[in-house]
Amino acid sequence: MGVRFSETPEMFGTLHWSILIVLAVFCTVLFFAMKRWTEERLIRLIGILGVLMIVLEIWKQWFVWVYVYEGELSTWFFPWQLCSMSMYVSALVPVLKGKAQDTALVFLSTFAVIAAVFALAVPADMMRPQILLFIHGFWYHGAMLVESLAAVRVLARRRKAVFLPAVWTFLGMAAVAQIINVVSYRIIGDTGLSSNMFNITPYYPSTQPVFHEIAVTIGIWPEIALYLGLIILGSWVLWRVQRRKQHANQNSMKENDV
Repeated sequence: MGVRFSETPEMFGTLHWSILIVLAVFCTVLFFAMKRWTEERLIRLIGILGVLMIVLEIWKQWFVWVYVYEGELSTWFFPWQLCSMSMYVSALVPVLKGKAQDTALVFLSTFAVIAAVFALAVPADMMRPQILLFIHGFWYHGAMLVESLAAVRVLARRRKAVFLPAVWTFLGMAAVAQIINVVSYRIIGDTGLSSNMFNITPYYPSTQPVFHEIAVTIGIWPEIALYLGLIILGSWVLWRVQRRKQHANQNSMKENDV
């Protein structure tokens, strides 16, 4: 089960680009196909993927304990990254109602998209030598995109959904992530083994491209605030694009009726 690549795949290498192209084509075709799906079917898909992601996350935690860290204590893979939030939120979507479900769907259609796209575009921590762990990383983020597309299709039929509750949800998740970072560092101490949830650890500059240089220049805490702020801004832009597209489609349908 711990079988490895003969050579660890390279970021922006042939395998990475091939996966991105296949995912882009698959998600594009699926997004158009989803237009004909009922809301009930879309919600069911989101929930099933969420549960499956949680089950596979349990497997991953066992895998990294045995084959990556070989029994050494580490919280680096603790399941509270921004990308991890999708499995919890999506698993809850089918049982949530009203505004709570709208908030979960808005989160999936915005914040989850930002997280998945950037993780797939710059998958430094996913380029693992263990074949099964490598496959899991790309499958997981591909599933995130599918959930997000389904959420976009559902929200296109809901006029009353709003963005702000998703922002508060994101900030609450980030606060928990920082608590985990602090506690894990106090317990483990080693920056290579303690967590960096949401990429906002206060103990060293960000490991993210560009943001590392920003943290070195202006300081870790200002960089963290900027980083979280840009995620919110990017998610808000996605939300506005989705709402504008929805309004355009509704106006077009009204004109056709006339």
